[in-house]
Amino acid sequence: MYDELTEVDIKKMQEEIDYKLKEVRPKLIRYLKRMIATAKVIKVTGEAGVVGLFDRVEIYYEEDDETEVVELVTTLRQDALRSYISKESPLGQALMGKKVGDRVLVKASEDYSYYVVIRSIEKGADDDSLPISSF
Repeated sequence: MYDELTEVDIKKMQEEIDYKLKEVRPKLIRYLKRMIATAKVIKVTGEAGVVGLFDRVEIYYEEDDETEVVELVTTLRQDALRSYISKESPLGQALMGKKVGDRVLVKASEDYSYYVVIRSIEKGADDDSLPISSF
């Protein structure tokens, strides 16, 4: 099956390809190279009983009476729709270093905060299974 396109459609698609190859791609590569060059490499340590990077954490939202399992990841791998939460996010910052049973205040903004209770921690590890965010 073929796509039915006009000459203008094809011209617009070619312009999009040219733009991405000539404008976007060089900027993207420079951005990624700069990120690597300026990165602070961190070690992933898995202290038993304490929330750390790549751990799966079951949390209970008091105000919603709901439970959710999230995994704490680096900002580059965050994906809130799949419950991968950045360790730099308000929730991630609040959970890091806490233990099962801790009631934690999450300050989402100046005007809004909420409490979660840590129900369980499953230790994780850094591996290649989590994709990085697309650019």
